[in-house]
Amino acid sequence: MSIRSTAKAIIIKEGKVLLNECYDKMNGHYYSLPGGGQHQYETLYEALVRECLEETGYMINPVRFAALCEEICMHEGFREEYPDYAHKMYHIFICELAEEGAKIPIERDEMQVGCEWINIDSLKHLRILPKVLGDSICDVIDNTVTMFLGSEHIEFNHG
Repeated sequence: MSIRSTAKAIIIKEGKVLLNECYDKMNGHYYSLPGGGQHQYETLYEALVRECLEETGYMINPVRFAALCEEICMHEGFREEYPDYAHKMYHIFICELAEEGAKIPIERDEMQVGCEWINIDSLKHLRILPKVLGDSICDVIDNTVTMFLGSEHIEFNHG
């Protein structure tokens, strides 16, 4: 058994947040934060910068650690086939762009269909996964204190 450590970015620019637009057959259409799994011997910051560049083409600077949440996939078939992805800890950072322009993304997630800059005021109307993050993303952005968003059991894994 292993717990996957992931680093996720809330990248803010001019009142907007960059989100990955995603689709998979089990979860339908949703948004997620850019970022992904931490490699062994890689710091969370290094993982965050690498994953954001791979998925979005943007070079970022992590500004502060903002939130933590946990997600556990309950689907037995998924647990058997992908045991390294069935239990995840999300380390969420507020970030800024290090450079204005984006490069071509080199390694988008399988379920990722694109990236989109979304007005912060519109975030509460979107389906953002994990749900515990989507329900409180505006509080995470507005709060200067690190938050624990909680743990949730989900039926189907997502990106």
